[in-house]
Amino acid sequence: MRHALRPTLPPALPLRRFLAGLLGLALMALAAGPAAAHAVVVTSDPAAGAALAAAPAGVTIRFNSRLDHGRSRLLLIGPDGAQQPLPIAADSEPTVLAAPVASAGPGQWRLRWQVLAVDGHITRGDIPFSIRAR
Repeated sequence: MRHALRPTLPPALPLRRFLAGLLGLALMALAAGPAAAHAVVVTSDPAAGAALAAAPAGVTIRFNSRLDHGRSRLLLIGPDGAQQPLPIAADSEPTVLAAPVASAGPGQWRLRWQVLAVDGHITRGDIPFSIRAR
């Protein structure tokens, strides 16, 4: 009767493989940073859904992430659909978009924003608000 020959490993080899795998897992855990996410609005002025007595002198949106101000945009859309690009203040904080508003009359308005977060993701959205007639 013939017996199949099986290769035998030196006793230290399975332990070395186990330790190498364990070391690999430990290195992956240490190298993993926080997951990158899209920029999310934390607060805004005017707030979403706000009913203002008068036009705001400016708008401010604070995000949960640093932004690339040079590639971010603010647009004010009026009740008639007319669009006003807003100049983003150069001295804004890294997580804030701020801009002056030249004029805005009564009606339903939308502040449309588009930001490029430093994680490389573009995010956009609208903040609706209204200005009451006097």
